[in-house]
This record gives sequence, structure tokens and C-alpha cells, in this order.
Amino acid sequence: MASFPPRVNEKEIVRSRTIGELLAPAAPFDKKCGRENWTVAFAPDGSYFAWSQGHRAVKLVPWSQCLKNFLLHGTKNITNSSSLRLSRQNSDGGQKNKPREHIIDCGDIVWSLAFGSSVPEKQSRCVNIEWHRFRFGQDQLLLATGLNNGRIKIWDVYTGKLLLNLVDHTEVVRDLTFAPDGSLILVSASRDKTLRVWDLKDDGNMMKVLRGHQNWVYSCAFSPDSSMLCSVGASKAVFLWNMDKYTMIRKLEGHHHDVVACDFSPDGALLATASYDTRVYIWDPHTGDILMEFGHLFPPPTPIFAGGANDRWVRSVSFSHDGLHVASLADDK
Repeated sequence: MASFPPRVNEKEIVRSRTIGELLAPAAPFDKKCGRENWTVAFAPDGSYFAWSQGHRAVKLVPWSQCLKNFLLHGTKNITNSSSLRLSRQNSDGGQKNKPREHIIDCGDIVWSLAFGSSVPEKQSRCVNIEWHRFRFGQDQLLLATGLNNGRIKIWDVYTGKLLLNLVDHTEVVRDLTFAPDGSLILVSASRDKTLRVWDLKDDGNMMKVLRGHQNWVYSCAFSPDSSMLCSVGASKAVFLWNMDKYTMIRKLEGHHHDVVACDFSPDGALLATASYDTRVYIWDPHTGDILMEFGHLFPPPTPIFAGGANDRWVRSVSFSHDGLHVASLADDK
């Protein structure tokens, strides 16, 4: 029998409710192809929230301002960004500016978003080049957007300015993740069957191509210490990579359908993967053993049925910040 830890008030969970809604402009794009909202993301420090609005647009909202507007106006859409903004330092250490809402035109449909922030003392993992177009400060906050045409665009969150345009992928960029160590190493997962490793401190130099997937790559996730990467994709694929040597550690076998999401526990001891086979597996990433299985269908389907169409496809999985719980999202209502 499962139970919550003593510090969690179960009655508060029962009373959980929507605190507000962010609505994209309806006209002139309503109910047309490309209108889909594919992804959302929070900045690591919680200062900003980003969401794709469909038709190439991404909206950046200062999160404290967003919450304040929810309190003032209930669940109404945020339309006024001129007040209640927090201050920050310019990347050059100059005078303080106020963060603002930005609507960014990315030039194509946006499939993936990721925030990244720099730690100045972290050295580039690529060759040491003395001259760079961009020098990212400690307070720099970047947003990476993965596009339908295979491009990745890097934006300055505070100004909305385009900084880098990364163009090596040939298909949809399905997922993006920054190394948690602040080194501004970015990994992209694409339908072109590859993962690519980019060094943004080296002007977005594409350092490595990780090959091994035989079909679409759906998602990727760093371990908390940035030493390991998990990537998942079509054809039941789950791969673990050594991110110091950029080599494959092992392929994890056990799923019966496409694997579409992955997440490490906060201490890096566990790995969760979600699949269209209706299951979530908890792995020991250091041995490759399956430690636990969760399912959205009971009894679980046999492999021949799990590998086909069903109404229990698991779409996403995530660990809680304390590592005690796993959340999953499926098509079973």
C-alpha cells in the first residue's frame, strides 16, 4: 500500500485546483494546422515560464508576475506585462533592468523548449578557442527552441534577442536538454535518428553526434551530475551514454513499444522510462536492471498487444523533486 510522507498534506492535494490559464490569441489561426501547443518549460530558478503557442510563436512570461496576475484577476489570461516585474543584473554587470514578457517568432513550428543558465567558472568541454562572439555571464538565462525544420534557435530570455542558429539536424528536433552543471552543454534529440551535443560557450559548436538509434529519438535527459545521458525513441530503444567520453554505456531492454519519455531521480540513482506499451519502468541506470514496473492497464497487455495500438499509451513521466514519487501521463483519461 502506498502512502505519502508525513510532511505531505493529502487533503491539500485533494483540493488542488487550477490557479490560472494562459491563452494564445485565437484569431486568425484558430482551428488551423500548426496551432498546436507542443511544449512548456520553467527556468531552472523559476524566474520565467515559456510555452509554445503554435504557428511559430513562443511566449516568455516572468513567473512571479504571472502568479500575481492570477491572484489579481482569477483565471483570466495575462495581457498586461507592464507591472510587477522583478529586477535582474545585465549580463555585463551593468545597471538593473526589469524582465519583460516576450513573444518570439521562431520561424517554424516549435516542438521543444529548454532553459539554460551559465556558471562562468565552468570551462568549455570543446577545444579552447580564445575568441568568442558571446560571453555568457553568471546571470545569463537562455532559451533553446527546437523546430520542425531541424533547426535549434537560442534566445536571450531577458531581451528576446536571437543569439545562435544551430542547423545540423535534418528532421524535427523532438527534445532538448541542458547539462545541469551550468556548462551550457546542450543535447538535442531528433527524428533524424541522432542526438547532437552542442557547446554554447563555444558559439554553439556542434561537438558530437551520438548514433545508435535506428529510428526517431523522442526524448533525452541528463543525470543530475551531468555525467550520463539517457535517450529514448521508437523501436523500444533506451540508451545510456557516458557524457565525458561521448560513448554508449548500454542499451536497456524490456519495453515492448516506442519509448517516449525518460527522467532521472534527483540523486541519479534511478531512471524512469515511459512507453506506448502502457508501462513505466524504474531502472537502476548503473546496472541496467528493472527495479519496478508501473502500468496504466491491469493486467498488463501481453507483448504482442503492448506493441500495437491501445488506449493506454503513456506519454510522459517525471520524478518529484524529493525523488519519492513518479508521475505519469497516459491516454487512459
